[in-house]
Amino acid sequence: MSRAMCNPAMVSRSVLGSQTSSKSVTETMSGSHEFVIKGYSLTKGMGIGKYIVSETFIVGGFQWAIYFFPDGRDPKDNAAYVSVFVALHSKSTNVRALFDLTLLDLCKKGEHKVHSHFSHSLTIGPYTLINHGSMWGYTRFFKRRHLETSNFLKDDCLKINCTIAVLVSSIDSSQLNTIQVPESDIGEHFGMLLEDEESFDVTFSVGGERFHAHKLVLAARSTMFETQFFNAMKKDDQEIVVIDMEPKVFKHALLHFVYRDTLLEDEELFMLDSSFFPSLSESFIAKLLAAGEKYGLPRLMLMCESILCKEISVDSVAYIFALADRYCATHLKSICQKVSAENFDDLMSLVHGYIKAIVEECNMSPIMGKDIVSVR
Repeated sequence: MSRAMCNPAMVSRSVLGSQTSSKSVTETMSGSHEFVIKGYSLTKGMGIGKYIVSETFIVGGFQWAIYFFPDGRDPKDNAAYVSVFVALHSKSTNVRALFDLTLLDLCKKGEHKVHSHFSHSLTIGPYTLINHGSMWGYTRFFKRRHLETSNFLKDDCLKINCTIAVLVSSIDSSQLNTIQVPESDIGEHFGMLLEDEESFDVTFSVGGERFHAHKLVLAARSTMFETQFFNAMKKDDQEIVVIDMEPKVFKHALLHFVYRDTLLEDEELFMLDSSFFPSLSESFIAKLLAAGEKYGLPRLMLMCESILCKEISVDSVAYIFALADRYCATHLKSICQKVSAENFDDLMSLVHGYIKAIVEECNMSPIMGKDIVSVR
């Protein structure tokens, strides 16, 4: 009798396969639009199938519009009803959504006329708009003679509210056994390198204070530093004098950003008061923007532009525009130009107010002796 010999090297091993799972998630992205129709009586008789359309609005990433048919949409109804529809205005196909069209009670009794698709979603499901121009709504939205004696019509005005919930589906696929990878901490490590007083190879003298740094780190982050260290500076020259920057800006902002790729978490440093706008160039954020422009640090400039952008108003836009133009902050400058164009009349009124205040101050000055000019 022969006996089979087992070779350990040939024993098959079971390999634990990775176990995965997936989940289908369908959610809605909702939004509303109110369409006001003034002069309702003047729209009567425009013709069956003729409509008034709202401005386009965006819900769920798609463009929509509300269509109001004063004489109805269907010739069979003989203009006895008004029709209301919502239409897809995007060049998209098979957009699934839920809709709600509401005629608002203008006497504020809360008795709105609601035609809702949401309440029937479980029985008939969402509606699919096949392509651009597809509509959902009601041909017989409201009987016209009832509408004209109702609380929905006041001062010859109607208000229609449209709510849309666009369906968005996605597949969430993930492994059951996962290992979370933390966010990068390279900035923290480079930050510790900055605090190291032993491995530095260059020193900056700024306003009487000395700061140590590393040429390779600075050169990797800034083309200006790269040129200064490896093309223009002598090897024996290990100290650089910076004459156009404050020590706190150089150390706590510039070097902090170069090593950590973040701004200081100090809100007070970046806080701007409206009374400070005339001297905006003296603010910390303005000086940091200047440093970013000088040393060729576009990301630092964008961070500064983002902060200044939040401060743009009719009162401040001229000062911020001047700062953006001075330091070639193109994104900030572009937004200032847009805000100025959109608020031209308000800006002109503000300028006239400034001029009048200056003239009145000159007229009241004892040095001038008497009125120079009168402002009417």
